[in-house]
Amino acid sequence: MSKTFHLHLVSDATGETVHGLARACVSQFEDVDPVEHTWSMVRTRTQVERVIAGIEANPGVVLFTLVDETLRGLLQGACRRLQVPTIPILDPIIGAFASYLGRRSRGQPGRQHALDAEYFHRIDAMTYALVHDDGQGLWNLDAADVVLTGVSRTSKTPTAMYLANRGIKAANVPIVPGVPPPDELFTTTHPLVVGLTKDPESLVQIRRQRLRMIQDHEGGDYVDLEAVRQEIAFVRRMCAEHRWPVIDVTRRSIEETAATIMQLLARRQGMASAAGPQ
Repeated sequence: MSKTFHLHLVSDATGETVHGLARACVSQFEDVDPVEHTWSMVRTRTQVERVIAGIEANPGVVLFTLVDETLRGLLQGACRRLQVPTIPILDPIIGAFASYLGRRSRGQPGRQHALDAEYFHRIDAMTYALVHDDGQGLWNLDAADVVLTGVSRTSKTPTAMYLANRGIKAANVPIVPGVPPPDELFTTTHPLVVGLTKDPESLVQIRRQRLRMIQDHEGGDYVDLEAVRQEIAFVRRMCAEHRWPVIDVTRRSIEETAATIMQLLARRQGMASAAGPQ
């Protein structure tokens, strides 16, 4: 029987940091079901008081990233009164940086979301991924950092979008049975081309779910196990012929697949730097 508990995620910015860390921690426990209460953009006393009222109504663990000392003190004092645990998740990291660098932190909310050059670089990468999704925009495929290729339902689009959110320009080119892959996939020279594959049985199940969602009761070769095996074998042969790395995404999350691609990209860029100008 799973244990249900209230989990309050309090942030003075968008809440992405505290939400991601909370998910990572909760995933380490079996049979727990957190009821998440997300409180984002908390930057005034009135907003903190609303958070406290919410915690009082549903007591539970409180994770927060507030950097303003007055607001932190208000929240922590109330939580002590309510006898609920509060965890300032950034404190150990900021403290370690401050000690190592010999400097105080700014204590300014939302600095990671400042409109700097890195922010606009990510937006540019997101735009590129959208324009070059599902084989579109082949005319400037060479502008990509990474090109993902593979058969249908191997998570090419979400992986490309995740990479784009990290500032990496990613295009994806699907391999469709009976349709020759586009020439641009083979003539591009700048991007790292990565093939994505999946276990045939798992892929068939996912495709059948997809067909049910769109109320398509036919399917044909799209969900025929032998035909799917041939699709995957074709992609593997193609990647081997062009010496493109292949990632089996069967038991990988989008984040894990993206992390492997980023490692491959870093290794490739490192080798290019070591080689120097030609």
